[in-house]
Amino acid sequence: IFMVLSLLSIVYGALRCNILAIKIKYDDYNVRVKPAAYLCIFMWRSFEIATRVTVLVLFGSVLQIWVFVVVLLNFLGFFLYPWILFWLSKSPFPENIEKELSRLGTTIVLCLLTFLYAGINMFCWSAAQVELSDPDLISKSQNWYRMTVYYIVRLMENAFLLLMWYIYRTDFYLYVCAPMLFLQLLIGYCMGIFFMLVFYQFCHPCKKLFSSSITEAL
Repeated sequence: IFMVLSLLSIVYGALRCNILAIKIKYDDYNVRVKPAAYLCIFMWRSFEIATRVTVLVLFGSVLQIWVFVVVLLNFLGFFLYPWILFWLSKSPFPENIEKELSRLGTTIVLCLLTFLYAGINMFCWSAAQVELSDPDLISKSQNWYRMTVYYIVRLMENAFLLLMWYIYRTDFYLYVCAPMLFLQLLIGYCMGIFFMLVFYQFCHPCKKLFSSSITEAL
């Protein structure tokens, strides 16, 4: 019961972050989110987060040491990614976060922001993409390429972790239909991607402002 309540709480938080990110990106427009959009986001985040957590738990139950390696590599990759993009852009160091902050204080704030960003992206696609070269620290453009790469890599990673669990599973899973569970989790993650595509293609409140639809980008 507590696990279900925790999942619902996290999914609700992800839903609210999605809506907030849309309003921040399109603050010059009157954004009205329809019930269908709420439903698509809820289903998208439910399948995405639930399957991701389950995959990590199953993998960690048979390869305890390696799960820390997987989590650490994921975290470091997403933590360093905004800084690498910032370095490649050769933009000046952000100074407008808070006037009272020193350069060291600004660096700590930016590190905490990218820390949160990395933690979210380990489990689901972040609603707001951090861009340190932007004055608002949030990317205002809709980058279909980055989103596509994320979900392809994440699906392949989940499949690999499930394969390792299937190979090294113990007698604890003797009464579990491992092939069926393997298939259900992959289908569950694909269902999350499906609802994400439906949201951006049909239910996004500002889809008319996109330069190209997600199907055209794909």
